[in-house]
Amino acid sequence: MFDIPYYFLFLRIKICRSKRANKSYHMGEDTKKFIHIREVIRKKSPGLAKWIPNPLVSYLERTVHEDDINDIMYRFRDLKGLDFVDALVEDLGVEVVLEGEENIPQDDSVIFASNHPLGGLDGIAFMQAIGRVRRDVKFLVNDLLMNIINLEPLFVGVNKIGGQNKSAVSAIEEAYAADHALLVFPAGLVSRKVKGQIVDLEWKKSFISKAKKYKKDVIPVYIEGKNSNFFYNLSNWRNKLGIKFNIEMLYLVDEFFAQRNQRVTIHVGKRISYTTFDNSRNEKQWAAEVKQLVYDLKTQK
Repeated sequence: MFDIPYYFLFLRIKICRSKRANKSYHMGEDTKKFIHIREVIRKKSPGLAKWIPNPLVSYLERTVHEDDINDIMYRFRDLKGLDFVDALVEDLGVEVVLEGEENIPQDDSVIFASNHPLGGLDGIAFMQAIGRVRRDVKFLVNDLLMNIINLEPLFVGVNKIGGQNKSAVSAIEEAYAADHALLVFPAGLVSRKVKGQIVDLEWKKSFISKAKKYKKDVIPVYIEGKNSNFFYNLSNWRNKLGIKFNIEMLYLVDEFFAQRNQRVTIHVGKRISYTTFDNSRNEKQWAAEVKQLVYDLKTQK
């Protein structure tokens, strides 16, 4: 959840906070949809909506799995936080395997820093795995994901496009300062294929800065997983053509549902004291060092 399912929100699709969600849900009753592609296009750009051919809209609806998402959001509409996460994992038939559970402290305030291989299911599995040991999970995510009201209790929004407003900055600072398990994807983007390897792009240094500021230890986490070759090939061709817009992001929701009935293995490493991040390296270098420790967990399987 995470580059998205930063996914269908690439269009800033809103999840409707319907006051009538307790009524029977039928796919044909547009007013009760949590996600409605046609309506979003119509509201955002009425002029454009008149010219977009129906086959293209239908393609978008299928690509972002509008019906699947509406079905899930309705069936689990009364579940919040980790209860929603647990129900979603079970519904998808996903097996989340947790290795290194003994490295998860039961009550210390720590930062869990992980790679971001899938762009959706990895975030769900991450929360579910850590949530087995402690229920005080918070997750720094793209602020567009705050529209998923079922996960609002777990999420702290980060603006990936513009600057942070004062309230957002305050919420992020509070998340780092508070005594709970804070989950982060320091890359901020889903992994790409680089020289044949599925790896994160550069890790941002902010989690190192905050670890030092708030005296929080960091726990490295490696999540196994990869998306389809189509996703990586599209990303590579987009870069070769010099297209800046992340077209491949459109397909992350499709990648999410393709992971049904799969296994996601999560490796939790030993905690790193915040005092480790001294002046022998700058914060950017320390972020790269922790990233390497995360990928080292892969070879320790």
